[in-house]
Amino acid sequence: MFEPDDIREWRGHDVVDESGSKIGSLESVYVDTATDRPSFATVTIGMPTRHRLVFVPLAGATVGPQYVKVRYPKSRIKDAPSIGTDGVLPAEQEAAVFAHYELQYTPGAGGERRLARR
Repeated sequence: MFEPDDIREWRGHDVVDESGSKIGSLESVYVDTATDRPSFATVTIGMPTRHRLVFVPLAGATVGPQYVKVRYPKSRIKDAPSIGTDGVLPAEQEAAVFAHYELQYTPGAGGERRLARR
């Protein structure tokens, strides 16, 4: 499980899939607002002049020296919902992020967001 003491230590480190293929670099972490635990990471991918941030679940992720290994293949992550490098995930797009990975999405009891950037 992905639980570093200080998430800032992991920003910029490589994110790899289970086979070790580099996907991109870790930009930020979104926590589940119900538990305040890391839930998704945004990963910088793309050409230098066309970077974007894709979302990848952190469930089952492991950390190693200078990398974070996620359990989804690079091909699936590259097609994940994304935002611009200066963007923020709009509330109405949260469900699509969960759906892309076939994860259950349930907003808070009062309709609160499930993800918050850290």
